[in-house]
Amino acid sequence: MASACALLLAAALAAPGGVAKVALGGGAQPPQTTLDGNRVMVMRDEKGWCAVVGVPLSAKPGEKLVLDVRYPDERRVHREITVRHRKYASQRLKVPPDQAELGPEQLAQYERERKHLQEVLRTFSDPPPASLALRAPVEGRRSGSFGLRRIINDEPRSPHSGMDIAADAGTPVAATAAGRVLDVGEYLFLGRTVILDHGQGLLSLYAHLSEVSAARDQDVAPGVIIGKVGASGRATGPHLHFSVYLNTAAVDPALFLGDKP
Repeated sequence: MASACALLLAAALAAPGGVAKVALGGGAQPPQTTLDGNRVMVMRDEKGWCAVVGVPLSAKPGEKLVLDVRYPDERRVHREITVRHRKYASQRLKVPPDQAELGPEQLAQYERERKHLQEVLRTFSDPPPASLALRAPVEGRRSGSFGLRRIINDEPRSPHSGMDIAADAGTPVAATAAGRVLDVGEYLFLGRTVILDHGQGLLSLYAHLSEVSAARDQDVAPGVIIGKVGASGRATGPHLHFSVYLNTAAVDPALFLGDKP
């Protein structure tokens, strides 16, 4: 596990949607670390323990994120992460009002789903993953960039929390790493969706599937087929929406896939 911490983090950036590495010192046992009440991954590298922290897309450049670190001997310290700048693309769209806004029933459905997904994303399990390298869940062109900020009818919307991968409908989708099936569901925007737990807050999400071939609590190996590409939910055509989360924060999948972010 000595190289796991350093694997993606040579290119990591403590910017919105990025990943920060914070040295925590040595010792036989890892310190428990949290950010805003959410547990944070702690792994060993050649210098000791380090926190691997997902920086929320909502974080502002110059903002200080404060890690709460509790050591086995009851010592408690704080470590600060200064959020750096990263520019994401933006897109302005004009659509009919009835397509831009949700009706009362859809809004209620969305709120139920949002609360459920928030709870799912708070999952923190042991052990940590053996590696932070992920394999591409499907081959295809990167058709939608992480962090894209859409402005619809002059109203800013939430930035894109994943990577879109263009592929034909029915193309098999593979687990990006070993893990446990944490959630299977059908959502208003995401459509048919599978979420995998890879350990210590590292989760992967696969959305807009046409079919799901995985069951909740199932253990999967890297490359196991968990579904097929589709256009379920709010999708304009067949593609895979692929997201990666750390300590509930959506982070750029390119950091884990070896792409240039």
